Amino acid sequence: MKKLFTLLLISLLVQTVSAQEEELLKLGLEARVDYTRQTIDGHHINDESGFKGKFINLLISGDLGHGLSYAYRQRLNKAHKDQSFFDATDYLYLSYTTPNDRWTLSAGKQVLGIGGYEYDMAPIDAYFYSEYCSQIACYQLGASLTHTLKGGRDSFMAQVTESPFRAEKEMYAYNLMWVGKHGSFSALYSLNAIEYLPGEYIYYVALGNRLEVGRVTLDLDIMNRATDRQPFFFNDCSVMGQVKVTACDYLHLSARATYDVNRTHHAGDFCVQPGTELTRLSAAVEVYPIRGKRNVRLHAAYSYTYGSDDAELNVLRNKQSIIDFGLTWRMNLLSFTPNRRK
Repeated sequence: MKKLFTLLLISLLVQTVSAQEEELLKLGLEARVDYTRQTIDGHHINDESGFKGKFINLLISGDLGHGLSYAYRQRLNKAHKDQSFFDATDYLYLSYTTPNDRWTLSAGKQVLGIGGYEYDMAPIDAYFYSEYCSQIACYQLGASLTHTLKGGRDSFMAQVTESPFRAEKEMYAYNLMWVGKHGSFSALYSLNAIEYLPGEYIYYVALGNRLEVGRVTLDLDIMNRATDRQPFFFNDCSVMGQVKVTACDYLHLSARATYDVNRTHHAGDFCVQPGTELTRLSAAVEVYPIRGKRNVRLHAAYSYTYGSDDAELNVLRNKQSIIDFGLTWRMNLLSFTPNRRK
């Protein structure tokens, strides 16, 4: 049924594009396959080891003309519950941008507006996450309004979405975000108020900082979380840092460290639970074997986690060691740009 739905969708889009001059269609597919071996305190974890089909993603985007555009990404290998195909949809939204490119209104399933460069990374490009990013459900239904300042270096977004913590209840997330680019410095900052129970909120201050100097990129993300029932700063927070070096066009090296802690005794944070204090150290090597192209990538990565993991639902565990080898490829299946009438 899933394959039939996908084929019908592609057929419909192609026919629609052929019939209207204003439309542009881009259709792509991306996939990643890994071999993973995981141990905890030296003990092999068989269920988490072996060859893994990590991602098969269908990507469709296009320009409908008159300022309208759309974007769609579907995980074809992701399980969905309650017979809802939408559970495996990362994003599917329609956007309208004003003629001067200063205002954009978007609606549909989209990325929850939280700051930070680890959070912003596409899942297919991430090898190891912090505990926070391993737990957050970052794609939600909602709407956003973005204003871009003259010059295009700063954008400000206001967004309302469903809460990532809803459990068949009506709950929402309210997000304000700044995206900035000034010379070698870039920023992804946000303020968030997210319902974790009806009428009960957890508040985020998320500061994503990036510095690009030559072939070196430095990222530092700082996130503080608090509910109304606890002191605001430093009791529940995460810090994520990365150094990435483009050694040459076909070889990239990176090292990452993440730290998640929750010293509170109030169960308001469902991502980093009380009793958690975990540090993850990781490194990765990426090779692009086709000269001048990035559509095929080989990687080798390793991570080690240590600390207190008293919470039973943690993804990261004390003395957890993971080695991962993988292959990623991206394919442009169809690109259609109709001729414009002069």
